[in-house]
This record gives sequence, C-alpha cells and structure tokens, in this order.
Amino acid sequence: MTSRTTVDATEPGDRTSRTSTAPPAQASERGLRGHPWFTLVSVAIGVMMVALDGTIVAIANPAIAKDLGASFADVQWITNAYFLALAVTLITAGKLGDRFGHRQTFLIGVVGFATASGAIGLSNSIALVVTFRVFQGLFGALLMPAALGLLRATFPAEKLNMAIGIWGMVIGASTAGGPILGGLLVQHVSWQSVFFINVPVGALALVLGLLILRDHRAENAPRSFDLLGIALLSGAMFCLVWALIKAPAWGWGDTRTLLFIGASVLGFALFSVWETRVKEPLIPLALFRSVPLSAGVVLMVLMAIAFMGGLFFVTFYLQNVHGMTPVDAGLHLLPLTGMMIVGSPLAGALITKAGPRIPLAGGMVLTAVAMFGMSKLEAGTGSAVMSVWFALLGLGLAPVMVGATEVIVGNAPMELSGVAGGLQQAAMQIGGSLGTAVLGAVMASRVDSDLPGNWAAAKLPPLTPAQLDLASQAVQQGVAPVPKGVPAPIAAKITGVAHDTFVSGMSLACLVAAGVAAVAVVVALLTKRGENAEAGTGAAHI
Repeated sequence: MTSRTTVDATEPGDRTSRTSTAPPAQASERGLRGHPWFTLVSVAIGVMMVALDGTIVAIANPAIAKDLGASFADVQWITNAYFLALAVTLITAGKLGDRFGHRQTFLIGVVGFATASGAIGLSNSIALVVTFRVFQGLFGALLMPAALGLLRATFPAEKLNMAIGIWGMVIGASTAGGPILGGLLVQHVSWQSVFFINVPVGALALVLGLLILRDHRAENAPRSFDLLGIALLSGAMFCLVWALIKAPAWGWGDTRTLLFIGASVLGFALFSVWETRVKEPLIPLALFRSVPLSAGVVLMVLMAIAFMGGLFFVTFYLQNVHGMTPVDAGLHLLPLTGMMIVGSPLAGALITKAGPRIPLAGGMVLTAVAMFGMSKLEAGTGSAVMSVWFALLGLGLAPVMVGATEVIVGNAPMELSGVAGGLQQAAMQIGGSLGTAVLGAVMASRVDSDLPGNWAAAKLPPLTPAQLDLASQAVQQGVAPVPKGVPAPIAAKITGVAHDTFVSGMSLACLVAAGVAAVAVVVALLTKRGENAEAGTGAAHI
C-alpha cells in the first residue's frame, strides 16, 4: 500500500496530521475504536434504519391512509417526500463528511433520523407525517454516504470488497425485509410503531458509534465549500425530482412539468460550467471520465426504477386485491427478502473473484425476467406462483446492490469517498422517485382508460364524471369503490371490475419495469472493478 498523509481524529477536536507508515498489525492494538469489523457493525445498524424506511412504510401506507383519511396522492407523498429530501441533499451531505469527517456526520445523521422518526409516530395529520418524512430524508442523507466513507477509510484494500458486500447485504435485506417487519408492527401494534422502532435502534447506533468509530481524513480532503455549486446542484435536483413527482397529476406535457424539467436541465448545465472554474468543486467533473463509475451511477438509477416502482404496487396488490393482512403480505414477500440475504454475500464473493461486470449483467437479466413474470399476475394468482417471481427478483437484485456500490465507490479517489457515496445513494433515491412517478403514471393511465369500459361491460349503474374520478383513485390502490348499502351481487361485480382493472394497470407497470431492467443489462457491461479501492491508513489488521 502506498504511504500517504492523513488526519486521524479520534475525537471531533483532534486533527493531528501524520504519515501512516505503520504496519496494520500495530493498529490492531487500539482495540474497539477504529477496528474494521466493529466499524462495519456500527455503521450497519445506522444504515439499516434508513434502508428499512425506504420500504417499511409501503406496507403501512394503507393503514396510514385509512387512519388519517389520506388520498392516493397523499400516500405517494409519504414516500416521495422522503426520496425527494434524500435525493436533493445526498451529494452535499457526502461532501460535508469529506470536509468535517464522516464520524461526525454519521452520528448527527443517526440522532436526527431517530428523532424525526419519533415525531412521525406522534403526528396526527398527513401534513405532519409528510413534513417529518422530509426531515428523515435530510438526516438520512448525512448518514448514508458517511457510512460508506467510514468503510472506505477503515478497511484494507483486500477486504474492502467484502465489507461493501456485507454493507450491501444489510441494505438489501433491510430494504426487502421492511414489508415483513412493517406487516408485523402494523397488524399487532400500530402504523406509528413502524416509526417508533427507529428510536431505540438509533440510540444503539449512537452508543456504538461513539465507542467504535474513528474519523479518518484524507491528506487532500476539501478545506472549503463550493456554496454556489451546492445551490445549483440542489436546485437542479429538486426541480428534476419535483417534476417527476408532480407529472402524473399535472400531465407530462403540462407547461408546469416542462418548466420544472427545463429548470432542472438549466441548473445542471450551469452547475457543470461552474464546477470547471471553482478551486474546490463540489463534484470534480473529471470523476465522470471514469466510464465504469458513470455506468455504476446509471445502473443504480435503473435498478431502483424497476425495484422501488414495482414494490410500491405489489403491497397494494397483496393487501387490497388478495385481502391479506399486513403480516401475510410481508410473509409473501419473504422469498424476495430471503434471496437478497442469501444472494448478497455470495454476490460479494463472486464479484471479488470475477469482477462486477458479469454478476451485474446477470442480476439485471434475472430482474427483467422477474418483472416480466410479475406482469402476468392476476387477481386470483396463487401464492406459489407469486413466490417464484419474488424469489427471482431478490436473486437478481442482490449482485446489483453490492456490485454497483463497489463500482462507484471503488472508482473514486479516497478524498471523494463521501461524494461517491452520495452519488451512489442519490442515484438510488432518484431511481426510486422516478420509478414511483413513472410507473404510477402508467398505472393511472391504464386505470383511467380501462375502468369506464370495464364498468359498462359489467352492466353496472353509470357514474358521473366526478364519481368516475373518485372510483379511479380508489382502484389505483386496488380498493373496490363499493358504496354502503349496495346489494351483495352488485358489490361483487364492482369488486371484480376494480381488481381486474388494478391488475391490468399493475401488469403494464411491471412490463415497463422489465424493459428498464433489460436496458440496465447493457449498462452493466460497461462496469469494471474499482481502480481506487485503496485501504484507509492505520486500518486494523484483520
């Protein structure tokens, strides 16, 4: 390993510069603080909170909507507000970690995220839930890139891929396990408990972080802030994600949608020009000269579109179409969870030996096949068939979660590890918002198109335009718009029409997701092993 100067600050105020030439064995005498594997455990607990909240809320959405009287648009905002805050601030948060130290930003993120979670549990209106979801996203943005930066600085090169593999497994397992845990909590406790659970988890992550984490600084870490760059990038990201979120309601050709997309393009253009002129840019554009790194970012976006967008509708399908309890819905997603848990460490080992290209491409092939299979689900499809496609999806996603992270972080220089971690997470969050928005628009369009004809074909009483609009909103969630006091035969017809129409919309959305995954196969072929996956100085011998 090449000797280089770093700043190793054991406490926030200690910034003693030194040259790390000591062999790794000497570092092992430090005990808990700074030990790579204990560091991995510590950051994994914090990361688990954020990853869980990406999907655990999906299983709680129907209960939140019922309890707080939320519309379908409100339910989407519970998810989108979180993704929006994360996407807009992740890269800046990563830069904060590079500047002030990843230990500090990680701990602040843990405390803030847990506090915001508790506030959501105490909220009694949809507006407050959405507001505190924004704060969750902001503090989660501090936490996620810092975790990767700590791993990058702590693990020696020969173990870094393994660490990222386990880190990816935690994210994958937490993301996929969210619906199961959420189902248990919603059914046996309350939807509020889905958020309250983050309080003790955050407290544990804080205690472990204070005892274990050691702050490493690269010799040429940034010493100033590119404030204009931050403003331009944040504005561009906000306009982009806002346009994606609002387009389903406004219309993709609406002037407002086009204005926000145009503002986003202008913001990115101005940001690119400014970054070539400032002394210490927020994101050195030379970073994107790395084709593998750029491909890894695009791959994360495409993977998240297919995964997050598809999962959003599956929870409504299981609960509202099949009539499952939240727990049953979560258990039916167990094949997805299990395959991600099993597949992630196996994928990490395979990527370490063979490189990321083939595992990533193969994973996206499996994802495309799984999404195509899910497009064939019907209102009466049995559990065995569903399990096959869910398991295949988990097996396909595992190598992508692990490999794309290694490609992005490993191809970035050490002093930009936080920015690289921010890029990785921002790509995933933008993809999640894009998937929910685009696939939501596909679903809404199909439902609006099919519902009037299906309603008339069933010889149901005609609806006024206002009634049809309300019925369409209900059907988009898989809910049958059965008025009170309707005779049982008529109620059965309405339910059949609603469920068939919902499944038709979900099928089209899954087909689009399959197409996105197929495109991602080509992108995966452009990746390769990280060229800068060097170890953090002073890492403990493992």
